[in-house]
Amino acid sequence: MSVVKSPLSEAGLKSVGGALQGALVDLVDLSLVAKQVHWNVVGPRFRSVHLQLDEVVDTARQHSDTVAERASALGVNPDGRSGTIARTTAIDSVPEGWVKDVDAVRTLVDALGVVIGRMRERIDVTGDPDPVSQDILIALTADLEKHAWMFQAESA
Repeated sequence: MSVVKSPLSEAGLKSVGGALQGALVDLVDLSLVAKQVHWNVVGPRFRSVHLQLDEVVDTARQHSDTVAERASALGVNPDGRSGTIARTTAIDSVPEGWVKDVDAVRTLVDALGVVIGRMRERIDVTGDPDPVSQDILIALTADLEKHAWMFQAESA
């Protein structure tokens, strides 16, 4: 049951809804991964990596809200529950304990790479049925690619 009538066709709503839900999962998990590493990073570059991680968390949280609200506006129930995130994420889990600064950077490069790849697939899927959702995904992917660039430069 949906209380919101979608302007999209049933097929369009299914593909766009799936893309938005997947984006939500990736963004929520990315924020959790970045925060976990943020709390546990150690090493000579602690401060710069620690602060950079919070920037990723802020970006992921901001965009996750935008994505979830877009899904709701289309009549799709966003699902950000912990079980859903754990069951459907594609991001590798973060090891327990302290994380050396070089490993923290590598973890974020890898996580961002996974999420960006999946976002680019979603950009392709949403173009025809819903350019508004596609635009949201394009903007958030640009922000994630900027973070990826900065972390990659950190590891050069």
